[in-house]
Amino acid sequence: MGCSKWRAALNLGHLRGQSARSVFLTMIMLLTYLFYCLNGFCESLPRPVHDQQSRHVKAVSDRRAASPTFSASQTSTLQEEPSNASFGDAPSNNMSISNTFGSKKFPQAIIIGVKKGGTRALLEFLRIHPDVRAVGAEPHFFDRFYEKGLDWYRNLMPRTLEGQITMEKTPSYFITKEAPRRVFSMSRHTKLIVVVRDPVTRAVSDYTQTLSKSPGLLSFQNLAFRNLTAGLIDTSWSAVRIGIYSKHLDNWLRFFPLSRFLFVSGERLVTDPAGEMGRVQDFLGLKRVVTDKHFYFNQTKGFPCLKKPEGSSRPRCLGKSKGRPHPLIPPDVLLRLRNFYRPFNLKFYQITGHNFGWD
Repeated sequence: MGCSKWRAALNLGHLRGQSARSVFLTMIMLLTYLFYCLNGFCESLPRPVHDQQSRHVKAVSDRRAASPTFSASQTSTLQEEPSNASFGDAPSNNMSISNTFGSKKFPQAIIIGVKKGGTRALLEFLRIHPDVRAVGAEPHFFDRFYEKGLDWYRNLMPRTLEGQITMEKTPSYFITKEAPRRVFSMSRHTKLIVVVRDPVTRAVSDYTQTLSKSPGLLSFQNLAFRNLTAGLIDTSWSAVRIGIYSKHLDNWLRFFPLSRFLFVSGERLVTDPAGEMGRVQDFLGLKRVVTDKHFYFNQTKGFPCLKKPEGSSRPRCLGKSKGRPHPLIPPDVLLRLRNFYRPFNLKFYQITGHNFGWD
């Protein structure tokens, strides 16, 4: 009887010991599992978000390929990426920066000029195209921020999918002496777009923009001439200097052949935007998606606007800073300036093989 009690007590103690060890081991396993999960080593959620994003991008691409009239609102997921206006520091590697939505690349095409020629209009018209991704703000890399390095520059670019073109526009590149060599050092295959406009009208437009910011500015004729009586033009004034297109083009032709350039007429961009956009799309190797059905002429502003995109409440026009009324300039001042530009215009026509009809 006494032996039986002792035997039962020993068995109970053995079972309790086994139970305690089991609980202890279970707790160890649970703590280990939690540690690995918190540190990202377990995959309790396989990849549903990634798969949904991939399917979404594929669906957008498929719809884009199926419909040449794919609207700007439908491409908003791919087109409206922030323009990196804050200019953050770029990684220091030399590879394309990739993620699910493509990679950041150096621009294959740059709108290099000219100021007040219609560069903003051209960029906005191009951004309708589903195969064009462009920086919204002007990076000014090749004229102001070159010391920041190419990796910094590439990080400003939007991500592109296969078959899409990366672009940027900074009109001051055209007149910057160091810019051609710097662009060439990045890539000798870069396509270069120059939007040109009657240099006299362009100079007045340039002056008008400056006058809106500085109401106390001297008159146009006082800035344009060193000596108004003698008719001596002041070429140091940027509004005049920019319009000497042939001189600036000579600087670029030291590094790039003429075949790398497309010269867009700022006047035709107003009177026939679809026709001029057809030339631009051909030059970039793009399908002619942007056509006359995308535009209407805004009588109030005096230039073409984009028709209302699908899903939008109103059409898209350039901002209030575009289409300002020009101040009245004495006709004799304009005539003298036109005579000054004539030989430079003729040389520009000869180099480009295109008569822009400014004379």
